[in-house]
Amino acid sequence: MQKYLLILLTSTILFSFSKDTTIMDVKEKTVTINDIPVYNFESLEPLLYTDSNKIHIVNFWAMWCAPCIKELPILKEFEKNNSNVEITLVSLDFPEDIETRLKPFLERKGITSKVVLLDDPDQNSWINKIDPNWSGAIPFTIIFNNENRTFHERAFNDIKDLENEVYNTINK
Repeated sequence: MQKYLLILLTSTILFSFSKDTTIMDVKEKTVTINDIPVYNFESLEPLLYTDSNKIHIVNFWAMWCAPCIKELPILKEFEKNNSNVEITLVSLDFPEDIETRLKPFLERKGITSKVVLLDDPDQNSWINKIDPNWSGAIPFTIIFNNENRTFHERAFNDIKDLENEVYNTINK
């Protein structure tokens, strides 16, 4: 009986939210604010691995990071020219800025890549889980498929630079 009531209550609550409402998934510790998910590291970690040979690029960045902003058009162009690539931009901005700053910024820049926000205060733990050699500086990019992976604690200079790193990673 308690299980039935819990399901009924959960269904009622979920159906009462509008599209622009914040929803929390307790199991995954994920919040969605206007189509941009906010993860803790535990929820983000599965995005850092794949079982397929498709190329994935995960870029940690923030609006307040000048090298990150300079690099965004390079990632955007690379994704546009390579349909076999999936780019995920992991914003390290504040969740409360999603609607007022982050979404308008992405719209102004024409960014259509998948964007998620990482809101996990235990950086000392999750930075080392991603790459023990990562100092925590951004931009930081992981290029990988199911066989190969490289880490880049720097901004890419241009599209050729990124193309070379992807090629070198995937063809190791």
